[in-house]
Amino acid sequence: MKGKGFDYLKKITAVDYTDHLEVVYLLYNTKERKDEIVRVKLDPETAEVPTLMKIYPSADWYERELFEMFGINIQGRETKKLLLELWNGVDFPLRKSFTWGKPYKKME
Repeated sequence: MKGKGFDYLKKITAVDYTDHLEVVYLLYNTKERKDEIVRVKLDPETAEVPTLMKIYPSADWYERELFEMFGINIQGRETKKLLLELWNGVDFPLRKSFTWGKPYKKME
């Protein structure tokens, strides 16, 4: 998309539809002042997308958030450092299957 003039990454987020996950990329063309939304449908059991860090360096924190909050693995990322220091990194709070009050599990 960068080759088509979408030179700015506004946001990456995800949505849990219970039967599938969807990663949503919000891109912006600064010359033409146009937005573009790109959606990727994923199986919740094997959720994985390639990193956009080489194309859009601003994808760093968004990709970390996808991993930590939704459990979506990012192919090509070396760092798996968590955003929330005390988070266990095992259960994913923005998935509908998340249950509050579960016993704490440590990340392996």
